[in-house]
Formats: sequence, C-alpha cells, structure tokens
Amino acid sequence: MNSARPTTKDPGAVRGGPIRIVLVDDHSIMRQGLRAVLEREDDLRVVGEAGSGPEAITAVAGGHPHVVLLDLKLASGPQTDGLDVCRQLCAAHPGIGVLVLTTFAEDRLVVESVQAGARGYVVKDVDTTELVRAIRAVSRGESAFDARSASAMVRSLSGGMPDRERLTDRELDVLRLLARGLSNRAIGAELFISETTVKFHVGNLMRKLMVSRRAEAVYAGTKLGLL
Repeated sequence: MNSARPTTKDPGAVRGGPIRIVLVDDHSIMRQGLRAVLEREDDLRVVGEAGSGPEAITAVAGGHPHVVLLDLKLASGPQTDGLDVCRQLCAAHPGIGVLVLTTFAEDRLVVESVQAGARGYVVKDVDTTELVRAIRAVSRGESAFDARSASAMVRSLSGGMPDRERLTDRELDVLRLLARGLSNRAIGAELFISETTVKFHVGNLMRKLMVSRRAEAVYAGTKLGLL
C-alpha cells in the first residue's frame, strides 16, 4: 500500500457518524499500518481487528461495522480461508460490506470473492487514496475494484458462455445505473419508478446475464458491450 495523502472528507457520504471498519489480516503490523492510515480520515473509524476467521466473526459481531477489510490468507490456514470467512459474514450480516484487501491478484480469487459476497477487491499495493475511496464506496453499497481486479472480472466472463435473452430497454437503463453504484431506491428515483419495480428489473437482468450478484451483472454487461 502506497503512502498516504492529506486527510479528506467524502463529500458524498450521507451518514450520521463515521464509517465503522473491522480489519481482518493475520499480520498485526499490517493491521497497525492500516489503522494509522485510515484513522487520518475524519469519516473512517476502525472498531475492531482480527487475525483469524474465528476472531473475525467475533470482532464483527461485537463491532457492528459497516465495512470489513478482509485478507484472503489468514493465520496458518489455506490460501483462500478468507473466502469462507466472507461467506459466513455475509450470511450472518446481510447488509455488511466486505472489501477484500490481499496480495493475491488471481482472476479465480477475484471472481470467487464476489461470489462469496464481497462488494470489492483490491490488492495491497493499492494507493491509499484509492483504498479510502473503495472503503467509502463499499460502505454505500457500491462495488469497488482496482484496475487489475476489474480486468480479472471481465476476463472471467469471456469464452464459452451460452447465448442470453436480450435485455429490455428498461433493464438496460437499470443496468447502467447499477454500474454507477446506485441503490434500488436511487435507481427508482432516477427512472421515476417504484423500488419494487426496480427490484423486479434487477432480478430479470441478473437472470438473463446468468449472474447472482450486482457486481457480476455490471462486469457481464461491460464484457458484452452493454455499458
């Protein structure tokens, strides 16, 4: 992770208090460095740390974070034990935003992280400015990927995929707004339709694109030239 810049406040954040963050990394020095960097930001607060899967479950349950910064390699476990932690956290806390921060840039791991429920994926040499931006985006329910991870998602969608039903004009409108990171409510306001109708369109377009998550829908749309 590169050096920090002066403290900034996210002008788009709409929140009664700071973004609460739990750090999950098996290296204490990494957690200490992240805490020092992140707490320079007025709207970010680290409320817990963990070095293993069980510690992460406990820290999240007690800290009630908006965002979990999660490494995929924890303690002495396998390279991808963080994926299991991600699945458990997303199942137990449906509104939580998991942002993977790891040294691994393999295409497979990026895709599997999204499938496990992560909203974003960045590698540890990311610039501090970009990391803070990703945390803020994930806290708002948006997706956040660095350039390599985004490319991995696009590559994963290439080759051998069966033909899909065509998206309707309205579904394309919704997909474009999903790509901007808008919530269902915000999309409804933009298109002058109800949130229930938005959910209906999101479900249809995800089915047609053969994906299960909003982030996957955006990248599938990008690969297919819809965005």
